[in-house]
Amino acid sequence: MNIELLTPEVQQFVTENLRADVSALVLKGSPFENISSAELATQLAGRKTAERKFPVWFNNEHILYPPKLNLEQTSSQITAEYKASLVSGKRLADLTGGFGIDSYFFSKKTGEVFYNELNKDLAAIARHNFKALEANNINVNSDDGLEFLKSTEIELDWIYLDPARRDDYGGKVFRLTDCTPDVTQNLPQLFEKSEHILIKTSPLLDLKLGISDLDFVAEIHIVAIENEVKELLWLLKKGNTSALKIITKNFTKKEEQTFTTSFDESERANIGPPEAYLYEPNAAIMKSQLFGKLAMEFQLKKLHQNSHLFTSEENMSFPGRKFKITDILAFGSKDLKKRFKSKKANISTRNFPLDVESIRKKYNIRDGGIDYLFFTTNLKDEKIVLVCEKV
Repeated sequence: MNIELLTPEVQQFVTENLRADVSALVLKGSPFENISSAELATQLAGRKTAERKFPVWFNNEHILYPPKLNLEQTSSQITAEYKASLVSGKRLADLTGGFGIDSYFFSKKTGEVFYNELNKDLAAIARHNFKALEANNINVNSDDGLEFLKSTEIELDWIYLDPARRDDYGGKVFRLTDCTPDVTQNLPQLFEKSEHILIKTSPLLDLKLGISDLDFVAEIHIVAIENEVKELLWLLKKGNTSALKIITKNFTKKEEQTFTTSFDESERANIGPPEAYLYEPNAAIMKSQLFGKLAMEFQLKKLHQNSHLFTSEENMSFPGRKFKITDILAFGSKDLKKRFKSKKANISTRNFPLDVESIRKKYNIRDGGIDYLFFTTNLKDEKIVLVCEKV
């Protein structure tokens, strides 16, 4: 960690070149005697990431950033704040501290945080940044988090882990047994130290697989930002026998879309023809696959068992996109080509044999405009096109 990076002239240089091409700056070389061009490039790239991903860090000129690889798995400020809303109590141990975003926000909700990180350089950066952010209730341990648990006598209210999702060759993995540490092999030790465990996993992890690999899963939180699933959060309570809850969250610029239900795949949605309104679930709900529960909760019907589009006669509140159906066309009808050839429309497909690009070429439809076309299958297995406008 090069403290020279924090001098006013260097920070001014980073600020002035925030919009510059990092590669071009590297080629020019560093204008500072004790700082390499690679170090400058790391700070510029980190600051660019912070502007988009964690504004609290971006707005503090005394922050140091690690290499890009260390930022890839780092939580965004939105998801870190959400995780922090799930915990409470006096003491929390973060066993895989990383850049420290999660530990920082946990420190706002608990009395004391024990940050652990094997990478000593990353731990040093985190220690510096916590001081710059005046997060004085975070204890930094630049060592193995599991070893910290073995040796500590501290009573913990929560343990948090974000296992590394890369193998020995740098490839990405998502199964719990392939991550480091392997939580499935360490659960007894974790529950010896705390009754509450929170685990962040890849959004690619299959929910059924995670449930089978873990013990005492009380809640699964599926967290999306702007309709893209970012994290799965697994909340474990020692000895839990209550029904497993699924909480889906989609953070958009306008709202937080929340859907909470129990994990029950036996519920089946009623199937019906398109009515006045069409509903498309957000990405977090799509990940849950609990479409029967969704239909029951919002009193909706599905267009087809495999279409995952919903309909109703009345305009209902819904966690996803909502449309007014203005027309229903048979796929292949002359009306479709006549109305939209060489015109703009937004196209989506659900349970349909052609992809969006193929449809655009087939009908010469350009992207954009105010019309929304859903190419899908109805309850009679007929291919149809729903012409809609956004509500």
